[in-house]
Amino acid sequence: MKTPTGNTRVLTVIGHPVTHSLSPIMQNAAFTALGLDAVYVVSDVLPDHLSDAFTGFKALGIGGNITVPHKVESLSKMDKIHGYAPEVGAVNTFWLEEGVLNGTNTDVDGVLHAAELIDADGPWLVLGTGGSARAVVVAAKKLGIEIKVSSRNEARAAEFAAWARELGVRADADDGGHVQTIVNTTPLGLSPNDGLPVGDERTKAADVALDLVYRRGATPWIRKAQELGLRAMDGREVLIGQGKEALRTFFPHIDPPVEVMRGAVMEVLGTL
Repeated sequence: MKTPTGNTRVLTVIGHPVTHSLSPIMQNAAFTALGLDAVYVVSDVLPDHLSDAFTGFKALGIGGNITVPHKVESLSKMDKIHGYAPEVGAVNTFWLEEGVLNGTNTDVDGVLHAAELIDADGPWLVLGTGGSARAVVVAAKKLGIEIKVSSRNEARAAEFAAWARELGVRADADDGGHVQTIVNTTPLGLSPNDGLPVGDERTKAADVALDLVYRRGATPWIRKAQELGLRAMDGREVLIGQGKEALRTFFPHIDPPVEVMRGAVMEVLGTL
């Protein structure tokens, strides 16, 4: 990575917590490979400070990415929204253009990228109802896949399924039946003390497990899914897929060095 100067472009990832994010390692590796005068850093932003953070980023000309728990709330902070953001109802990538704060959603691209790699056929069981779950639903819509929704709150699951149907996706609350793929969009797995997002019996009722959470050596749920014989992948390829599209957003005329980005991620996380 180049030594920052007064002309260095600053990009960031915001969230709370956010120190686990590998976006800085991945994007800085890409910047170095491309010879870009840019640096990517972490910004831990409390929910109550989100508006102030965007005011500061706008004043300083800083763009970047957004992770939990800010994706849905950030939509209302943008001056303009693009791409999948209106459908998802959440933003995970933002940038400044002539003083205008723009937002888009590259999480959908990340889910599509990972789903293709692991051959994630439908129906999908979506665990969770947050901003990441919304991106999964929009990806399912693009692929023509039916979804089932699981949440600790049954009313929330029904409400989320209704929202998905309004988008044109075949969707219902989880009925316990067979699904081809289970997608975990909850943060369970980030902390060593977290429980599994779904029990073994429900996991065994699927063929593929895709976790949007990533950690070294894979998440406990992905390790369990592998033990149960499922094709399983944690969130590393979702990260790479969305990061590739985010990089194109920040620097529209470059070709993202995907293998460099993947290498930087794998060096930290190891193999599954």
